Amino acid sequence: MTVSDEAYAAILGATAQIEWSVLEPHFARGDLLAVAPQLDLVAVAAAMMEDNSETIKGWMDAGQLQVASDSQAADWAERQPNTLWAVVIRPWVLVQERAV
Repeated sequence: MTVSDEAYAAILGATAQIEWSVLEPHFARGDLLAVAPQLDLVAVAAAMMEDNSETIKGWMDAGQLQVASDSQAADWAERQPNTLWAVVIRPWVLVQERAV
């Protein structure tokens, strides 16, 4: 996957730390995708923007990119972590919990 430096910078600029309460409505609508911590959130967003279906399918098959689960949502609601980062790639919102 190759993404231009300009596109990468634009996505990076749209990526921000976020509270669970802001993400909760997206989860309720089913448009919240959880990105595994070992992946680069910006690279995942870029792959989605470029409709790189082969790469996306590989991540999904490996369980590294998936619709946020009820158990993840319950965990985030309980813990209220300050390590959630998100970026919007319409119609999806990608979220990743980063290690501290």
